[in-house]
Amino acid sequence: MKFVFKKINAILLIIAILATVIGYIIMGTGDKTISPIILIIAYVVLFPVAILYGTKKSK
Repeated sequence: MKFVFKKINAILLIIAILATVIGYIIMGTGDKTISPIILIIAYVVLFPVAILYGTKKSK
């Protein structure tokens, strides 16, 4: 198995972590509408994209 985690994956992972932190900070301020949206995007979209981006299926 080949390690395919590249620079773009690291950048996407950092963006996902920042989105998660921002979501929790906004949730701490009392806003209960935008913070769940940010957290869902971070957990459901950004983290999987950061992990799976650039992987190719072998034949």
